[in-house]
Amino acid sequence: MALFSCRGLVFAGCVIAGFVCNARPACAQTLVPGTGEHISNVGDDFEDPNWGYQFNNPKNSSELDGRARLPDGYSHNRRWFEGPMRGHPDVLQRVATPEGGLPGSQGSLLMRSLFTGTPNRPSGRSQQDDLIVNVRNRMGGLIPVGWLPSVVVRVYMPPFEEWEKRSGNTFAVRAGCHGLRPKGRGESEEYWPGLWIVFRSKSDRRNQEDSAYFLVRADQNGRDFRGPDITQTGWWTIGMSFTADGQVHYYAKPGVEDLTEDNHIASRFPYGFRCLKFETFFFDLISADNGRTWSTNWIIDDPSLYLARRPKVAARPKTRGRGR
Repeated sequence: MALFSCRGLVFAGCVIAGFVCNARPACAQTLVPGTGEHISNVGDDFEDPNWGYQFNNPKNSSELDGRARLPDGYSHNRRWFEGPMRGHPDVLQRVATPEGGLPGSQGSLLMRSLFTGTPNRPSGRSQQDDLIVNVRNRMGGLIPVGWLPSVVVRVYMPPFEEWEKRSGNTFAVRAGCHGLRPKGRGESEEYWPGLWIVFRSKSDRRNQEDSAYFLVRADQNGRDFRGPDITQTGWWTIGMSFTADGQVHYYAKPGVEDLTEDNHIASRFPYGFRCLKFETFFFDLISADNGRTWSTNWIIDDPSLYLARRPKVAARPKTRGRGR
């Protein structure tokens, strides 16, 4: 597999992977997620039949009401933790890998929620839960973008008729990054690019049938923009990569095979940031938060971190503690 690919000029109206892409003014150097060294100390394969999670409920909701409700939740293997701003999904359960998953995989992670906002206080508006991969502590700090990090995860999408009967965002694969704004000086700022899955439910009279598509967060002005349609359910492979020029690259394809450059969706400087360091990746679960209807059942497998250019003198990853 080639480490880099130069995609050349892309003009407005050009169709790539089944959708109309935005124009890019110059040649973009991309990195296929999954390139390089697999960091086995980060991520999870869910093959341990005793996989479990310590919820420590009620969960966090400090973004909504300023209450963190410590201690945070965390997985028994210390590879996952509850975010400080939003809580973890209500259900985190190891399940048998659905048909068509990675060869040899026996276990995957099911996540679903009823209350995605303030615990036991439905808001009647779409809210979200977070589940965060413990990267920073297990790697001993932030990862310089010069190490060319990337993340890959397999996501099982159930048949559309099993999705929550609600139009809007339903799930996301995202990353936590630190970067500088254009002409920025001084301390870097945090930002959170990602790929959202948006459902258009036929329960909404505006839609004649159920359908879904990817939404990319974000362009250089901070606006989400549309990616490819999701024309089939079942397993998908989703990835993001980060290159030394500070760009974020987004990839997705149906099935569980490794990503290739043909699966490239977009490359951007989200919010105008130039990425300097990679901190973590995480998953968002969204529901109506009405206290009655559950979110869609989302299943993930083998969320993984890769480094394409880690210096040989780099410190060994830490293995103890949960941390941030």
